[in-house]
Amino acid sequence: MSNQMDLTERTLSREDIFHGRVITVHVDTVELPNGAASTREVADHPGGVAVLPLDGENNVLAVTQYRYVFQRPMLEIPAGKLEYGEDPYQAGLRELKEETGAVPGRYESLGKLIPSPGCYGETLYLYLARDLQMSEQHLDPDEFLNVERIPFAEMVRRCLSGEIEDAKTLVAVLKAKALLGL
Repeated sequence: MSNQMDLTERTLSREDIFHGRVITVHVDTVELPNGAASTREVADHPGGVAVLPLDGENNVLAVTQYRYVFQRPMLEIPAGKLEYGEDPYQAGLRELKEETGAVPGRYESLGKLIPSPGCYGETLYLYLARDLQMSEQHLDPDEFLNVERIPFAEMVRRCLSGEIEDAKTLVAVLKAKALLGL
């Protein structure tokens, strides 16, 4: 298939709409592959990191926190926002310790996730943490969450049943299931 179309959209102009603590929003006018113009609304984000912590009995240290956007608590794996230029590997270790108190003996990448490529410029870096040593949590002043140990098989069941809807948790749990054969 050598006759594939160049799908690149070229930016013609940009209008900055909003600069916040977490995201910036801009509206771009782009030239489409056929030469026509269109608009793209984009929310830029510095990225995030999420860690699937598994203890020695194959329990996941999961966190439940209130997600204002959806007006309800959600069960997730520990995660956090990156600062621009921050190393995701180190940020994952920091977030895991802050949210759960866990420090892993083994820590490996589960790859990356682009949660909503149509308009949201965030990349999430996923990690698997095992051989956990427990110490104290160090939550941020505006962070409130509950930590619980949930058997890995139960997390898989909740992902497959639709009970867990958070993308980073779904991807990390199901990737770990496929990679580890648990």
